Amino acid sequence: MATAAHQPLAERLRPRTLGEVIGQQHLLGEGMALRLAFESGQPHSCILWGPPGVGKTTIARLMADAFEAQFITISAVLGGVKDIREAVEQAVAARDGLEQRRTIVFVDEVHRFNKSQQDAFLPHVESGLFTFIGATTENPSFEVNSALLSRAAVYVLQPLGEDELRQLVTRAQGIDAVPAVERAAEDRLIAYADGDARRLLNTLETLAVAAGREKLALVTDAWLLRVLGERMRRYDKGGEQFYDTISALHKSVRGSDPDAALYWFVRMLDGGADPRYMARRLIRMAAEDIGLADPRALRLALDAAEVYERLGSPEGELALAECVVYLAVAPKSNAVYKAFNEAKAFVKRDGSRPVPMHLRNAPTKLMKDLDYGKGYRYAHDEEGGFAAGETYLPEAIAGTSFYQPVERGLEIRIADKLRELKRLNDQKN
Repeated sequence: MATAAHQPLAERLRPRTLGEVIGQQHLLGEGMALRLAFESGQPHSCILWGPPGVGKTTIARLMADAFEAQFITISAVLGGVKDIREAVEQAVAARDGLEQRRTIVFVDEVHRFNKSQQDAFLPHVESGLFTFIGATTENPSFEVNSALLSRAAVYVLQPLGEDELRQLVTRAQGIDAVPAVERAAEDRLIAYADGDARRLLNTLETLAVAAGREKLALVTDAWLLRVLGERMRRYDKGGEQFYDTISALHKSVRGSDPDAALYWFVRMLDGGADPRYMARRLIRMAAEDIGLADPRALRLALDAAEVYERLGSPEGELALAECVVYLAVAPKSNAVYKAFNEAKAFVKRDGSRPVPMHLRNAPTKLMKDLDYGKGYRYAHDEEGGFAAGETYLPEAIAGTSFYQPVERGLEIRIADKLRELKRLNDQKN
């Protein structure tokens, strides 16, 4: 058995109590869902969904400690039905033994188990033989059987933030596991970790060994780059180059240059950008720069993000690349983006105006007696499904316009429709 000094740094710093956990305060903070589960005295089956290195295994172990339960770990990557049978036998022995202990079965990477393997847990979860905890980096809606999913609460874990990763560096230094680290080098390490505590600690351990060999008392940024080289980000996440590169991608899409857009997209991936972040930015581009000129763009961006969630890297990145090209060649319009911002600015400076009487809801007799809804014209009963001459803005701002469609893509037809509706309104008035 390895002594503490020979254990990996990530294991030496693994929290032993809830109070030592760094991050996930949206679940573990006072009054939050998982904290309440710990304090309830009753363990329940759950799925811990989140990226690598955010504490899924740690939380499962702490839950076993909190309930004084036997803790059995199964790796879905290496294990199979035989491991499940052995876990059942151990759970029965613990339940029926002198101590009558509970059992928690922790399945790491549960999405790697097929349907029949996942189904093998169901009768034992149902009977209460053991509490099931699954950990997954993939969306459980797609990767976990609905029957198992319905019997487990899903908790979404988040990547660790910059301040939380700095706390880890401080803790590692607190047990003399690593030497002092120059601020610029620490910034680069945190950017490289990208929210993954395990990656940060493993990298710190590598640096500590190298620094020990060279008898260095301080890890500098220059030395860090020399030792780790390609393992470091080519830009710091959150740094100037990161935002310059995503800006170049956005502007290439807006400028309808698919080759440049693909280039900057691949540069981002090659530099270590999280593809999920890239997917979110593509969705934003579809809404901001394509808009109603091609409403399919937004749906395609959402589909690409979903495909990535299902396939992961590198397979899912192709769907994102397809989206980049589509957005670049799609007709462009920021008309809705501009209209939305103008409407927000108008409402902010104008204040609240009362809703015109004919537009008010009248669910009670009193409201009807007060003329709520009186004179409202039901558009479906009008010729062409349009109540020509009807007004929908407060009287004092009637005629105010925010949305001005461009003469590109579908908005050409939208503009024609709006011009025709205005002609009908003018005739009626």
